[in-house]
Amino acid sequence: MRRNFWTILFSILLLVACAGAPALRSGESGVDDVQREMGAPALRWQDADGSTHLAYPHGPMGLKTLLVHLDPAGRLRNIENVLDEEHFAAVKPGMGKEQVQHLLGPPQPQWTVYFKARDELAWEWRYCDAWNVAARFNVLFDATQGTVRSTLSVRENCGKIDCRCAH
Repeated sequence: MRRNFWTILFSILLLVACAGAPALRSGESGVDDVQREMGAPALRWQDADGSTHLAYPHGPMGLKTLLVHLDPAGRLRNIENVLDEEHFAAVKPGMGKEQVQHLLGPPQPQWTVYFKARDELAWEWRYCDAWNVAARFNVLFDATQGTVRSTLSVRENCGKIDCRCAH
């Protein structure tokens, strides 16, 4: 009985704490608000016009990378998940590593592989495909030139385990 009391009390306190957290608002929230809510980004860059972008990968087993876009004044424009077919389609042969990171965020380091025989570097991201199934998107670079050769998307091989994405 006493254990249930503490479980219920903890659950209520958790709900109150979450409800009290300030929401990020487009046009109002600044970079400090974003970092207070989301933590330090894995990657940060600034465009020539002063716009800032913050990448928050939810890996290695997560299925999203959130990109936070801030206007030149440092106010939130929007937050988007970039691990989807639309963003993958924008990765083209000849693009550099930095361009790919600005589209998809950083790859998972433990899934970055160099293939010596082909002089090829593979970067990989885990995501939820259009059929709600866990999949992997790979970008294959010419390691000498540092440019995209090709891309590949494959569903995870789950055997008898359910691979549907949980939302």
